[in-house]
Amino acid sequence: MVEIDDVLAQMQITRADHLPVIAAFCRRINLIEIINRVVPTEMDVSAGTIIQGMVLDTLSGRSPLYRLAEFFEHQDTELLLGEEVAPASFNDTTVARAMDAVFDVGAEKVFSAVAFKASCEFSLDTNHVHFDTTSVNVWGDYDLCSPESDSINVTYGYSKDHRPDLKQFLIKMLCVGRNVPILGSCEDGNKSDKAINNSLLSDISKHMAKYGLEPGAFVYVADSAMVTKNNLNVMGSNLFLTRLPFSYNEANRVVGEAISEDNWKEVGTLNETPATAKRPATIYRVTERTVQLYEQEYRTIVVHSSAHDKRRTKRIEREIKSSEKKLLETIAEEAKQEFYCRADAEAAVSRLCESETELHSIIASVEERKYYGRGRPPKNGERKVSSVRYAIIAYIEEKTDRITQKRDEAGCFVLLTNVPTQGEMAETGEELLQAYKEQNGIERNFSFLKDPLIVNDLFLKKPERIEVLGAVLLMALLIWNLIEHSLRLYITENETTLPGWDKKKTRRPTAFMMSTKFMGLTLVRVAGICKFTSQLTDTQHRYLTALHLSENDLLGKTSGKISSNL
Repeated sequence: MVEIDDVLAQMQITRADHLPVIAAFCRRINLIEIINRVVPTEMDVSAGTIIQGMVLDTLSGRSPLYRLAEFFEHQDTELLLGEEVAPASFNDTTVARAMDAVFDVGAEKVFSAVAFKASCEFSLDTNHVHFDTTSVNVWGDYDLCSPESDSINVTYGYSKDHRPDLKQFLIKMLCVGRNVPILGSCEDGNKSDKAINNSLLSDISKHMAKYGLEPGAFVYVADSAMVTKNNLNVMGSNLFLTRLPFSYNEANRVVGEAISEDNWKEVGTLNETPATAKRPATIYRVTERTVQLYEQEYRTIVVHSSAHDKRRTKRIEREIKSSEKKLLETIAEEAKQEFYCRADAEAAVSRLCESETELHSIIASVEERKYYGRGRPPKNGERKVSSVRYAIIAYIEEKTDRITQKRDEAGCFVLLTNVPTQGEMAETGEELLQAYKEQNGIERNFSFLKDPLIVNDLFLKKPERIEVLGAVLLMALLIWNLIEHSLRLYITENETTLPGWDKKKTRRPTAFMMSTKFMGLTLVRVAGICKFTSQLTDTQHRYLTALHLSENDLLGKTSGKISSNL
């Protein structure tokens, strides 16, 4: 009986859910070892262990740095971190010291080292690299920020979240394989996207050389903020793909020409998810033109989408109503007048017709009005006309062809590129459109970084630690997207499916979908031996197979080297 009590006293039962999968991927890229090599410290708990703990907490659905010690009170640290660590070791002081050590070395440098290792372990498509920025709001004054500080400036700026009342900082991100970040850091809250693009483009050749890519061997994909004279000049021999904003007259010109000539190449649908009645598939067609920007000729792909741009459509509808209202007011004024001479009335009609707009014309004519003298009309004979005057009768008519063209233009956007049409790096207009649509992968990353379940309201004492927190969030995002990348690569290579929502098969599994399949996974540890409290389900086994993991990998019984057949 004493022995049973001893066993029960040593027994540790923890609900791990999907965290063993996260820990296995952290081991795959040697997260702790890389950070410890880049950030050596003499702390009892290494900086790498602290950072991996923060990544695990982030991907558990809680907010990082919020009661981290309490989080690990309910976790098997030996399984998740590779060594037994007392939960009290994750107190605020220790975490702050680790973050300060990372800042001293350079948060961007630390993340780049981790991302480089990940790129070496996984098959990532580096033909297209996607770049974008987003703003993250913070609560607090942050008056300690100064121009002399090496930290980011947390301040007011253009808020992409429509919260100008809050200070913010920016996160920039360069991704490959659609949405896997390989470069990222924080920037000042008031820095412009154009300036950030310029800074990155100045060094992008050096960054990509680490991945064995020379200038001209990859395509830099960014949003329209890239289109400035300085940014285009600094591109050098690098290839790029971006969206040409309509603030440039050349964009309006090529769209107008494309609509007028009506010589499109049908692309069809590019959606990866099934269309529904409420969300029909968008149909695309393309045509190509050239433009002159800053004395340099570039290739453009004019894209027409059946899902018309809502803002431009509303603007055009406002133009139509404004044109109609203006002409109706003009007609009402002219209709008040009467002329004693037909010639004068016809001259007024000519002037009125000349006031037509781009979208409406005026159809007008002269109406003769007879006025009779007073008294009863004679019984036999017509009434005597005392005077004749002339009035204008008019109405407006839509210029159907022009309005149709305008509405068609609302469904168009213009891609600007220097990607060649022939040679090794040549791409068709359809391929470039597909590459640009993959920019939404990085937009999904931003929604992840702003998820209140992950970030919550940021309120750290020092801007230096916010910068490090940005790196931690990027590492968490890296792990999360590598899981999704592995799942989808398995689907593609094996031409199979995985159990999705509501037991339906899916060819587009997500990391979140994976996490739900392991919900409730519970472990028991007795005398150093870790086991599952129940057998894994068939669905869990199928996801482990897709991730090239085994039960032993989840239990931390392997060396941490997962099969590299990805």
